[in-house]
Amino acid sequence: MEKPYMVALEEANDLPPAERIAAEVRFVREIERTLGSSEDVATVYRAWLEASESDVASLGEVTANLAARWPRAADAAYRAGFKGIGDIGEAHFKLRLPRASALV
Repeated sequence: MEKPYMVALEEANDLPPAERIAAEVRFVREIERTLGSSEDVATVYRAWLEASESDVASLGEVTANLAARWPRAADAAYRAGFKGIGDIGEAHFKLRLPRASALV
């Protein structure tokens, strides 16, 4: 089954491909451990995108509650992804949804 999102470690040009892939796998494992299934990750991330592009007053309660889960989950996934890699400059993870993408 294909995931409803993709994760890529970008700006990590000096990192060997196997290490980049391992970092991406660690990121995905942690974000799904924190938020649930891959569908849950996509749902929470969509809510986060909607919240970041909307006025707080116009957000529904469900969307606001889902969006509030994203920062902590993304931070944990980011730390897991970079674990053991060390400093690799401007590298960052990018999560892509169908017809949407953003830095996390």
